[in-house]
Amino acid sequence: MIRAFPFLLAAGVALALWWHAAVTLLPMADWPAWPFDPAGMSLPQILLAFGQMPRGVVALLVGAALGLSGALLQAVLRNPAADPTTLGISSGAQLAVVATTIFAPGVLDHGRWPVALAGAALAAGLVVALGARRNFAPVTMVIAGMLVGLTAASLSTAITLGQGEYLLTLVMWNSGSLVQQDWSSARGLAAVLAICGVGAALLARPLRVLSLGEGASALGMNVAGVRLAVIALAVWLAASVTAAVGLVVFVGLAAPAIARAAGARRHGQVLLVAPLAGALLLSICDGLVMWVAGAGGEMFPTGAVTGLIGGPLLLWLTLRMRVTVPPQADGDGAVPRLARPLPVLGLLTTALAVAVVVLIWVGRVPDGWVVLDAQSFAAFLPTRLPRLAAAGTAGAVLALSGAILQRMTANPLASPEVLGVSGGAALGFALVVFLSAQPTAAGLLAGTMAGGAVVLAVVGTLALRAAATPERILLAGIALSSLASSVLSAMMSLGDARSWKVLEWLGGSSSAVTPAGAIALCVFAAVALALALVMTRWLAVMPLGDGVAGALGLPLRRVRLALILLAGLGTGAATLLVGPLSFVGLMAPHIARRSGFARPAGHLAGSAVIGALLMILSDFGARMATFPYELPLGLFASLIGAPYLVWLILRRHA
Repeated sequence: MIRAFPFLLAAGVALALWWHAAVTLLPMADWPAWPFDPAGMSLPQILLAFGQMPRGVVALLVGAALGLSGALLQAVLRNPAADPTTLGISSGAQLAVVATTIFAPGVLDHGRWPVALAGAALAAGLVVALGARRNFAPVTMVIAGMLVGLTAASLSTAITLGQGEYLLTLVMWNSGSLVQQDWSSARGLAAVLAICGVGAALLARPLRVLSLGEGASALGMNVAGVRLAVIALAVWLAASVTAAVGLVVFVGLAAPAIARAAGARRHGQVLLVAPLAGALLLSICDGLVMWVAGAGGEMFPTGAVTGLIGGPLLLWLTLRMRVTVPPQADGDGAVPRLARPLPVLGLLTTALAVAVVVLIWVGRVPDGWVVLDAQSFAAFLPTRLPRLAAAGTAGAVLALSGAILQRMTANPLASPEVLGVSGGAALGFALVVFLSAQPTAAGLLAGTMAGGAVVLAVVGTLALRAAATPERILLAGIALSSLASSVLSAMMSLGDARSWKVLEWLGGSSSAVTPAGAIALCVFAAVALALALVMTRWLAVMPLGDGVAGALGLPLRRVRLALILLAGLGTGAATLLVGPLSFVGLMAPHIARRSGFARPAGHLAGSAVIGALLMILSDFGARMATFPYELPLGLFASLIGAPYLVWLILRRHA
């Protein structure tokens, strides 16, 4: 039986919060009469009739739409951690709108809705394509979805950063603000919700049959058709929300969980109660935002509050999910194996050294490309060499961390960017910028390392649990990364000089590296590589599974903790330089494997050299692509990494 009292209480709280904001704006005796005519209304009346009132309605409609979308996805995928956020659907819609706004604004003449729907459909297609090959395994779906979402969110941030003139409007919209200027969004969302609600009601019975698993096909059901129809409804709902108000995260995850906690058990009940739960949840969150804004004068987007709720909820849910082994890194064919890896490693190292010299020697001037003479080369060497050395070392450390994580988890999608350390470090940096009137270099460094250390502590604590598996550790890192991303997005919504400073750092740059800093990072990379090579026996045994590793006497809990600490510290150090947008930690280990570095020692060393080569090439491209202006280093690397990630998750698995 569904308990009604919690919903009645929530409705009372939501109404009280909205009422407080409305009467604070304008006493009830002065409220305008329907129909609203702006020509005969005062400014406070216009703000109430075309701002406050539609905002309250939009909060209810957005929450209901996301709640229904999440309930549909969880039902069709039989995955309690599925929602438009965790499956990357909302981020795909966000990226499509941001990219179109910057590069093809004329396309938006007909509105953002078709563009958002196309982006959401593409993101959903990528995730479903991988999930279908693994029988929609819950862990695989969440990992793939969160990686697609993080990629899309990173690219949205990078594109916004590359177009500073759009900073205020795009960042505010990206953060999920429910501020309204008329009733158009409310009317559009109401129409979409009504149509999708009817569709969900018609699909409730097929969803019950689909829950039988393989028995659904035996009963004559077109399983693929039902899945496609349900996912299409969920994508339409999520894309409509993103087009209307931007990115509102995790409501689709929380609403079905609230519905089940209130007693909803059957699919029809969850589909009915989840939209109500989502509407009330988002209305309360938006009411709290308005209440804080009225008291302190700051307007944070509602997406900030939902992100703070959803991150811990995702962590709680993923730690209780049924774990399915994810696809192996090389299931699509035999992996080449070098009989003598040392000569190849020597060639790669030589290529790296030659690339450093060539990239110092070659440059651009207003008249075109030039090759420096000996005197100019000597003059530029003290400035360019530390920069290239730091960029290459950061790439090597990220690649080394990625190789460790991929071998430890036997998961091709593992990378330091999703361990959570990069997100935690970025959040620590942002907190120092926003809370300190005059942030110093030492303070920024301390905040960055502290943010990464907090995430390390959480992931390390999880690694020591007896029930912790590599997949659960990876999911915990993804949840923490998503939480940090949500909070950062909210902080960026202020759109002032502090937001620009944080966005600039998020993009990554090696231009301010000093020789001492470059030397320190090189020393750290050498130590990290030496420690990793000492652990090669562990990394050779762990992909065989916990049973085999335990039988061979491997202390799994301590080994996992040591490997996570090494990968996490390396990621934190590199993040200080390149920002959290780079995907070198994902690409380089795969390139090393495909190049024949199959054994652990060769794989670690080869990944480090390839990562260094990729990052110095990215640094050169970031400096030269838009000369005399410089692109962020992390942006340029992510533009390489994102297509690689798309190829990786779509390729055929055995």
